[in-house]
Amino acid sequence: MLLSWFALFSGLVLLTAGANRFVLGTAATARNLGVSPLIIGMTIMGFGTSTPEMLVAAMAALEGNPGLALGNAIGSNITNISLVLGMAAMLSPMVVDSNTLRREFPLLFAIMAGVFVMLYDGYLSLLESCALLVAFVCLLLWIVFMGVSDQKSDPLPAEYAAEIPVDMATSKALFWTLAGLVVLVLGSRLLIWGAVNIAHAWGISDLVIGLTIVAVGTSLPELAATVMSAMKQEHDLALGNVLGSNMFNLLAVLGIPGVISPFTVDREVIFRDFPIMLLLTVMLWIFSYGFRGPGRINRIKGGLFLVLFAGYLILLYVVTIAD
Repeated sequence: MLLSWFALFSGLVLLTAGANRFVLGTAATARNLGVSPLIIGMTIMGFGTSTPEMLVAAMAALEGNPGLALGNAIGSNITNISLVLGMAAMLSPMVVDSNTLRREFPLLFAIMAGVFVMLYDGYLSLLESCALLVAFVCLLLWIVFMGVSDQKSDPLPAEYAAEIPVDMATSKALFWTLAGLVVLVLGSRLLIWGAVNIAHAWGISDLVIGLTIVAVGTSLPELAATVMSAMKQEHDLALGNVLGSNMFNLLAVLGIPGVISPFTVDREVIFRDFPIMLLLTVMLWIFSYGFRGPGRINRIKGGLFLVLFAGYLILLYVVTIAD
């Protein structure tokens, strides 16, 4: 058991470090090749922070643990809003003023509705998984198109540009890209091995482990990026990290394991976890939309998110003990 816990936490550390180096290397490489900061920020940097979830989902599917992959996708979305944004708002209250982000909320709700329909019958098929990945590609293209069309009036381009290294040689950038990817793969394998062993030893499902320990662990890159953005007063970027990650989780993190091995969906996900994710997303939309001026996520709202996160963990604990 001790070895399993060591593997779990080692995997979490490697995933966080690997994601950081991977994003750094790919962003610097793209900039050296002449790609605009906006496109880098909206694709590479957003994609990079979700890489741990994607790799963990793929590894879980390959090793026959689809419940862990499903729990990771839904649990990461819950964690991103309640824990990540809640902690960021507690450290630095956020003002949301980006037109791009206001357009992304309806898209996120549309994606959630589509995923709910796919999961409701209790099975994610190969065709549905392929549709999710196609939608993921279309999402990347849409985000870039809308960002480019509004870059003169939107604060996001300048915030993205400030986060991309400008003095890194291409050879060094490629090294960090490859090294980060290798570390991510190693970390994901360790994490899956440790998490599955712990779940079996405790007699709990892979789903619950995916919703809790694995979800929190794979959300660490989002936590670091969002908190740092909030502390630098880059509030639109902080919220953009979470919205982009949540859309990527629903499309890619669910689609990848479904393509590898279509799987059944536990009813608890449909009637417990998905509604909680929806509730948190609606609350975030209300808090950040700004019906009479810029939206604000202050410390009180951030504290409320953290309380809800704690409540969700307690709910899972009580349900697990009851089972």
